[in-house]
Amino acid sequence: MISFSILDLSPIGEGETVSKALENSRRMAIKAEENGYERIWLAEHHGMPGIASAATSLVIAHVGAATKRIRVGSGGIMLPNHSPLVIAEQFGTLAALLPGRVDLGLGRAPGTDVRTARALRRNMDAGAESFPQDILELQQYLGEPIQDQAILSVPGINSNVPIWLLGSSVYSAHLAAALGLPYSFASHFAPDMLMDAIAIYRERFQPSATLSEPYVMVGVMGVGAETDEEAQHLFTSAQQQLVNLRKNIRTQFPKPVESMDSHWSDMERMTVDHTLRYAVVGSHATVERKLAEFLSDTGADELIVSMPVHDIEKRLRSVEVFAEVRGGLRLAA
Repeated sequence: MISFSILDLSPIGEGETVSKALENSRRMAIKAEENGYERIWLAEHHGMPGIASAATSLVIAHVGAATKRIRVGSGGIMLPNHSPLVIAEQFGTLAALLPGRVDLGLGRAPGTDVRTARALRRNMDAGAESFPQDILELQQYLGEPIQDQAILSVPGINSNVPIWLLGSSVYSAHLAAALGLPYSFASHFAPDMLMDAIAIYRERFQPSATLSEPYVMVGVMGVGAETDEEAQHLFTSAQQQLVNLRKNIRTQFPKPVESMDSHWSDMERMTVDHTLRYAVVGSHATVERKLAEFLSDTGADELIVSMPVHDIEKRLRSVEVFAEVRGGLRLAA
């Protein structure tokens, strides 16, 4: 049975607080564990009034403390924003607090706008270009020290926290394959290169000390509800959010609306529909049909679902719907 996981952005709902968003993430993690999900990941974003997971390591510790078995981690840490040593210390600490449960997913995008990225990095010249070398440095900090190693990550050394590579382009596919790392593609918001990236990763994969054969995770936006109509209504929050991002309008995560007609132009609607073309939104039966097709097409080893639902009770119900579908899912040969 294919593993299902959850990507949580700790959404700050319209009219709600950061404290409420973080409490909702805790409840999501508990619900995911109760329903057999493999892992719950938090994502690093900065300067966004609708996302509370900027201090990603802290939020991972928060949800990890509320659970016992489910894997927790980052989807992802935007490594160019940080010193590899700092991330090694943070995730080495998490691994000590939550033994055998921590994942470190890495991305190379800033997770924010240019000005905020500059405030985070200070030195923009040491950004995405050094990403491959930064990964190797991070692996050394988290692994067994070599003789006379000058810099030690404490905590971190010998923790062997599993590293994943995240991406939305073929660049990340080439790099994950060359390094022999598990690969998660951001098809929930960047669908265009999904099939090409998966093919490149599988064809060029080089076995490593940590992974003997390719392992692919794919992402979808997902809303499960009692009816297709209810799910589509709840999904208008995500549609509004994407329109706002395209316009550089920074708001809290919107409440759903009865109709999107007054919230987007025809061109904006087509852009959003294209970006979210892999979204799985609907009743139990609709979710099952769409997932079976998507997973058969990709041949993925694991699915990670981002559930953009404003109301936490409806979001928790969506977690249950996807778990119920997983239990009876049959993929085409």
